[in-house]
Order: sequence, then structure tokens, then C-alpha cells
Amino acid sequence: MEYIFQYIIGALIGLVLGGVVAGFIAYKLGYKRRQAIAEASIGSAEEEAKRIKNDAYKSAEAKKKEVILEGKDELHRLRSEADKELRDRRKEVQQQERRIQQKEETLEKKLENLEKKEDQLQNKYKAAEEKLVEAEELRKRHIEMLERISGFTAEQAKDYLLKSFESELIHDKAVKLADIEQQTKDACDQKARDIITLAIQRCASDQVSEATVSVVNLPNDEMKGRIIGREGRNIRTLESLTGVDLIIDDTPEAITLSSFEPVRREVARLALERLITDGRIHPARIEEMVEKARKDVDVTIKREGERAMLETGVTGVHPELVKLLGKLKYRSSYGQNVLDHSIEVAHLAGVMAFELGLDPKSARRAGLLHDIGKALDHEFEGTHIDLGVQYATKYKESELIVHAIHAHHNDVEPKTLTAVLVQAADAISAARPGARRENLENYIKRLQKLEEIANSFEGVERSFAIQAGREIRVMVKPESVKDERMILVARDICKKIENELEYPGQIKVNIIRESRAIEYAK
Repeated sequence: MEYIFQYIIGALIGLVLGGVVAGFIAYKLGYKRRQAIAEASIGSAEEEAKRIKNDAYKSAEAKKKEVILEGKDELHRLRSEADKELRDRRKEVQQQERRIQQKEETLEKKLENLEKKEDQLQNKYKAAEEKLVEAEELRKRHIEMLERISGFTAEQAKDYLLKSFESELIHDKAVKLADIEQQTKDACDQKARDIITLAIQRCASDQVSEATVSVVNLPNDEMKGRIIGREGRNIRTLESLTGVDLIIDDTPEAITLSSFEPVRREVARLALERLITDGRIHPARIEEMVEKARKDVDVTIKREGERAMLETGVTGVHPELVKLLGKLKYRSSYGQNVLDHSIEVAHLAGVMAFELGLDPKSARRAGLLHDIGKALDHEFEGTHIDLGVQYATKYKESELIVHAIHAHHNDVEPKTLTAVLVQAADAISAARPGARRENLENYIKRLQKLEEIANSFEGVERSFAIQAGREIRVMVKPESVKDERMILVARDICKKIENELEYPGQIKVNIIRESRAIEYAK
């Protein structure tokens, strides 16, 4: 068994060794075969690479030749263009040189002509100087001859001629001024008359009469005692709350309320009428009624301001200005209600603006607001014009409106047609018959001042204010004021009246010169 086992092992070992040797031999044979195949592949790749390389060299050479040919063509083209541009530039330079040469020749010719003319002028200048010297000598001889013939020196003759010319110029100036005024009047009077007449016809206003006092009627005289109250406490309370003076006198069944502040007076009137109707009159009730009356007056003020805006077609006014407009209902000027006057001025200015082709809305707005300061002049210092300008500016009114307010009494020179229209409408509203009244003392002072202004001029003998101050007739001395100076005197008097006197409407200045010849038959 052991031998068999060994034999088997030996056989196995032999098989193994035989397989290894056979594999080695097979490997060697395969390696050589692969080596041969690889060497054959490498040889064919090298041949292909050489072929590709040769083809690339050939293609590169062909491309190189093509690029060189193209470069030569481009260089030839560029060289041709450069040569052409150079030829054109040379031609242009030659043309410019020819033009410059021509201009130089022309300038030389002009310079020669100028030199010739300068020489001619020098000769003429010398000749003129010689003639001036001769003329001066002739003038001196003529003056000496004239002085010897006339018996006047040169200064005396000059004074005589100046006086003669001055007299002639005054006459010519007066005649020319009369002609110009007549032409202007002929062109403008009828047109202005038509426009103003149309505006007045289309604006109908009531004649009003206001005062600084209000009268409250009483049911009986016993009510006076109840209004006064125990030891006067009721009347003191009413006066302190309203700022109005109560005048209780012998007038039967009436009490007078006096105040220059119309709104306070209206509050006091309403409160007193309600107290009389209610019958309960004591300090607490008075305070309650005054407060209620004040609220009612505020409502009325706002309503009246809105009514004025609606009536005139004005919109976009600040609410505070609307309240100030409403306050004008209780304000009067020379007996004319200021709110009604403002509405009238707005209508008149609007109509005239429309007829003249201007903006009627701006004219109506300026006319409605022109006296807005009169709602404030009892409460603040300053004229109603200054206050109106201040508040109109404060509440963002336009420059056109503010200027019209400022210029409507000529505090500043009117610079716009709207301002001029507001001036004219204000004068028309104030000057119409029955619109205003003034006290006798102011009326007499105005007439006296009018006559004083006329009498202050040299050559005026006497003057007379007639037609309620609408006209002044001035008698002049015939020996002092000649016919041609009458127009100048009338104009000077008008200017002084405009500068020194305030008056509604216009004043006619009538100059009268009378010459009389007196002789006695014996």
C-alpha cells in the first residue's frame, strides 16, 4: 500500500511538473507570437505616421503659398489706395495753395486801395480843417456885424431868442397836448362808456343805510328795569360778555346797543331779544343766551360768506377767508354794506373783464376779496389794505389777487389790468347815487381842501367847488394865464388833487379865463 501510495504521489507530481513545463512552453510560444504581431503593428503605425506627416508638410506648404499670395495682393491694394489718397491730398493742397495765393493777391490790391483812400481822406481832412478855420473867422465877423447892427451882444441875443422859443414851445406844447388828449378821448371815451354802462346795467344793487348802533324794541318800559337788574348786575353782565354799551334812556320801549364792532353788536342784539322773549333775565341765563347768540352769528357769518361766493361764482377760497367775507355782512362804510359792496364790485369787475377779453374769474375773485381787511381792522392795527394783503398772502391767494387788493386805493401803482378793473369797479360801486353817505363835517372839509388846492396855483383868481365836489370851476387871471397855458394849469391841478385828496369817483376841473374891455361914454 505504501508503495502504491508513493507511486500515486510520484505520478501526481510528475503530472504537475509536466503541466507546468507545458504551460511555460505555451507561454513562450504565445509571447513570441504577440511580440511579432506588435512589431508588425508598430511598423505599420510608423509608416502611417510618416505618410500623415508628409501630407501635413505638403498641405502647409500649399497654405503658406496661398497666404503669401493673398498678402501680396492685399499689400498691392493698400499701396494703390495710399497712392491714390496721396494724389488726392496733393491735388487738394495745390488747390488750397492757389486759393491762398489768390486771396493774398486780392488783399494786396485792397491794401493798395486803402492806402490810396487814406491819402485821400488825409487830404480832405486837411481841407476841412482849413474850411473850418475860414468858417470860424466868417462866423466871428458875422457875429461882430450882427452885434454892431442890432445893438445886442451875443448873450443878449441868445437870451432874447430863448425867450421867444420858450413862448412858442409852450404854445406848441399846449396845442399838441390838446390834440393828443382829444384823439385819445375820441378813441377811448365811447368804448369805456359802453363797457361801464353795460356793467352797471347788469349789476343791480340796493341802497343801504347802516349805522354803528342797533335798537331793540321792548314790550313795555318795565322790561328796562328787569334788564338793568338788581344793582345793575344784569346790564353789567351783558356788557362785559358782549363788549357792547347798552344805552337805556327816556326813549319809550326801546334800548340802544352801541359798538363800533358790528359782530359784537349783532351778538348782543340777538341775545337781548331772546332774553326779552324768554322772560328769564339773570346772569346765568344771560351768559347762556350770549353764547348761543355767538354760535348763531358764527353760523350766519359762514353762510353769508358761502352765499357771496356762490353769488359771484368764486370757488377755492380758504375757509378762513370765507368767514372773513361773512363778517363783512355786519360791516358798513359810509352807510354802504361792505359785503354787498364787495359782491357788487366782483360783478362789475367780471363784466368789464369779459368785455375787454380778460379773465372774468380772476377779476371777480379780486373784486370779492378787495375789502377783506375791513373784517379785521376793528381787531388788529393797520389799514384794511395792509390787513387784506397780509391775510390773502397767508391763505395762499395768487400774486394777481394780492396785488389787486394792495392797489385798489393806489397804495401801490397798479401793474395789472385786473388791478385797474378792481379800482374802477370799486369807484363805480362807491360813487353811484345813494350808495354812500358821509357826515357833513367831512364833506365840508373835502370841498374846502379842493378849493385850497386850486387856489394854490399861480394865476388863479378864485375857485368854486360845485355839484357836491364832483366839479371845481377855477377862474384865472387873463393877464397871468394865456389861452395856451390853460390846459397845462388844468392838468397840474388834476395831478395835485389826485395826490393830496381822497374822493369817490372823479372830479372835473374846469378852467375859465375871461377878458373884459371896459370903457365909459361921457
